[in-house]
Amino acid sequence: MINTRSSMQRYEIILDKLQREKHVEVLSLSQDLEVSAVTIRKDLKALENKGMLFRTHGGASLKKLYINDRPLTEKEKIHIEEKTEIAKAASNLIVENDSIIIASGTTVQALASAIVPLGRLTVITSSIKVVQELMRFDNVDILQLGGYIRNSSLSVIGNYATKILENISCSKLFLGVDGIDVEHGFTTTSLEEAHLNKSMMAAAQKTIVLADSSKFGQKSFAKICEVYDVDEIITDSDLSDFIVKQFEERGVDITVVDVK
Repeated sequence: MINTRSSMQRYEIILDKLQREKHVEVLSLSQDLEVSAVTIRKDLKALENKGMLFRTHGGASLKKLYINDRPLTEKEKIHIEEKTEIAKAASNLIVENDSIIIASGTTVQALASAIVPLGRLTVITSSIKVVQELMRFDNVDILQLGGYIRNSSLSVIGNYATKILENISCSKLFLGVDGIDVEHGFTTTSLEEAHLNKSMMAAAQKTIVLADSSKFGQKSFAKICEVYDVDEIITDSDLSDFIVKQFEERGVDITVVDVK
């Protein structure tokens, strides 16, 4: 039997199931709708571009305009390809004998995986995951900031970390965020993490935000900074030209990477 459903009909069925179950799997949708997994992935990407859901590894979940905190294990499963390409582009900005700050989050964690240090690299970080990634190199000096562990991000927060940063100066900060809004700026789910991010920015000559395109148009609880406080954003090619222009008009360089 040949399936005659249009893409719009499939979209309605997918969204209806998503509202009921909060999460859908590609394989299950493929069987229910009698189409290929490739078709379902295209449908999910189209719906994500419309802001109706966000893709996860092997499926999709409901997307909210206001971003709440989610466990690191959940974040690690979404937008994997985008984060990988963004990380590769960011790693090319690290020069020989550089000194950098890497904040917390799965996108900057991907950067740690992509780094191939030239000369002797110094890394200051709040992220336990970043430390674990970089410990394999003999030519990387790591300063793990101290403080309370934030379980949802496996990173430290608090006054101990900010105090250390008062005596540090680095060339670049690679910053992960939860939300990016052209008017509201850059946000995260934790007030204490936002405070730490501000201290990191003060200790760096340049701030580079690493964020996939799903973060744009989103807001979260705690504001980190205004749009114009950031020097560069590295994101993926799903971001519209209109949004890119909005940020460039505000003096922010945007590097857009193609996702395979």
